[in-house]
Amino acid sequence: MRKYFGTDGIRGRANGVITPDLALRVGQAAGLAFLRGDYRHRVIIGKDTRLSGYMIENALVAGFTSVGMDVLLLGPMPTPAVAMLTRSMRCDLGVMISASHNAYEDNGIKLFGPDGFKLSDDLELEIEALMDSDLSQRLASSATLGRAKRIDSADARYIEFAKRTLPRQLDLEGMRVVVDCANGAGYKVAPAALWELGAEVVSVGVEPNGFNINHEVGSTAPDALISKVRELRADVGIALDGDADRVLIVDEKGQKVDGDQLMGVVARSWQEDGRLTRDGIVATIMSNLGLERFLGGLGLDLVRTAVGDRYVLEHMRAHGFNLGGEQSGHIIMSDYTTTGDGLIAALQLLAVVKRLDKPVSEVCHCFEPLPQILKNVRYKAGKPLLENIVIKAIEAGKERLGANGRLVIRASGTEPVIRVMAEGDNGDLVNSVVDDVVDAVTKAASQVSTGASAQGAA
Repeated sequence: MRKYFGTDGIRGRANGVITPDLALRVGQAAGLAFLRGDYRHRVIIGKDTRLSGYMIENALVAGFTSVGMDVLLLGPMPTPAVAMLTRSMRCDLGVMISASHNAYEDNGIKLFGPDGFKLSDDLELEIEALMDSDLSQRLASSATLGRAKRIDSADARYIEFAKRTLPRQLDLEGMRVVVDCANGAGYKVAPAALWELGAEVVSVGVEPNGFNINHEVGSTAPDALISKVRELRADVGIALDGDADRVLIVDEKGQKVDGDQLMGVVARSWQEDGRLTRDGIVATIMSNLGLERFLGGLGLDLVRTAVGDRYVLEHMRAHGFNLGGEQSGHIIMSDYTTTGDGLIAALQLLAVVKRLDKPVSEVCHCFEPLPQILKNVRYKAGKPLLENIVIKAIEAGKERLGANGRLVIRASGTEPVIRVMAEGDNGDLVNSVVDDVVDAVTKAASQVSTGASAQGAA
């Protein structure tokens, strides 16, 4: 059992779960875990635009320098840029301060190893054990404390890296692109990269103030982008999330293109070019059955994993796949990156659009998704999924859907939420099944919460 780390680093309310003391201990523990030789060790730190990023960044710097690690500060920078620069700058460790698509009140700490990949479960457990130990005897001496330095060239390094994922002869001349950066980590680099490639760029969500990250903008709130695309008659809209590791595309008609469609487009293109390293791609249990059927028609497999880009990536690395991702827009292209990268995924899509010389709506809607309903149920305590009323409702739902549908229920790894998803050929049946399961989970959560409150009062 892990105490601090979830499915994507450590995440929670700033000054609630994520406190300066916690960040200090993360810096000390992670630093000690990666002190592996007699040389000056270096850690690179990036962040998104949340107000609490200043507090957490300074606490991490104190932690790392106190155990003798030198710190390189990037400022606001996408998560995939931190992963890339960890490798490029030969650092021992990379850190991203972000809570991704969450509101500004939350924040988090993500760690990358020297290879740019997220840490294994074993390493996270080792760091947790160190965090809870007495670190006072393992601090650096006065003469061996670390130093901190700001890297002013980080933006330019990442922009050039992103551009080089496209063929040199390909540019975006003649394309009008609206990019929504969610007032987050990509607010400088994404518009600049698109402009340098020749696109006419209109930017949305590029005025962060510490509080407005993901607020009515970005990949989780695309209405602003859709309106702007229609207003300007743009060729395409690109929406990133708060740390720019996921993407949502909007076509010239204002229709949303999710990660499933994007993976379908790229998989077909890469298959035609002989670029797929395996005859298939990796996605999660949440990806639409329509994608699976579309890929099957191309002779490609869809391998499913648990929800979370780390699980997708683990399977890709273990079995030699070079394309995978999530319906939410985390797209991993391991030829280029070690994690999801919203900007690079968007550039790969635009490369297909330019090559085919067709509207985004024709290129990107490559299959008709099956009716799919996802609803969330918040809970305060306990484990509602273990209650009999929920177990019976799930069994009944699966039986009703049969072989022509799927029912997926899971607890979120980042917040106290039960996610209920169903899909199938019959939309009315899918709705009914989801409602029945949601009702059962809601009742179970209420009973658990009531019981916990009564016990506390006693």
